Amino acid sequence: MNITTTLHSWDESVALFEGRGLPEDSYQNLYEEEYDVHTGDLAVEGHFDLDAAEPDGTGYIVDGDLTVDGAILNLDDGCPALIVLGDLRAAAVHLEGDAKLLVRGDVRVGAFVGHMTDKLVMISGDLRAQVTILSSEFEPDLVGGTLYGPVLAPPYLAPDRDAPPVAPESVLVPEVLRAEGEDDHDELRGFDTPGVHGGRLLERVEAGLPVALGDAAATAR
Repeated sequence: MNITTTLHSWDESVALFEGRGLPEDSYQNLYEEEYDVHTGDLAVEGHFDLDAAEPDGTGYIVDGDLTVDGAILNLDDGCPALIVLGDLRAAAVHLEGDAKLLVRGDVRVGAFVGHMTDKLVMISGDLRAQVTILSSEFEPDLVGGTLYGPVLAPPYLAPDRDAPPVAPESVLVPEVLRAEGEDDHDELRGFDTPGVHGGRLLERVEAGLPVALGDAAATAR
């Protein structure tokens, strides 16, 4: 993945955040270090793997909209931050490490997956997903707009505890459903989302396959 960037100091990055209206209570939680800035909209072919990314600074700032053909992935600790000062569109977002993801605008994805991450995830606009899957105490620090689409989560994370739970089989492809009696935690990757097999879910995301019923890619277009 080749992204044209310019290295900004922390003070220059803050000036950019302020100029674009990124809330202070989001960027004040970032490391006060240098960041790689891409000016204008950015389109990425394939996955945007934060674990494999190697910016010169502590993370990437996209001063515009970010469109990713594949998934934004984070499975390990120590990945760079990703700050999007426009809207974010991707086939999927799968966060499982220590991701720092800030989006000034809206997020539109096929699937948004968050799992046991020591993270900073703040979306100032709407989160629009064919399915949002939350596990192991993960929940976004902020969704400033509206969360659209079904949410699969353990009862303690359900965004609307008065609403009836969503049946996983009503929104997920059969390949990622957890069958009764499947309790191999290594294969499940520790997912505690009822009815969701964490290992097979990740495999499909990494393979670029939809996890929600219907054409998940249409959500990201």
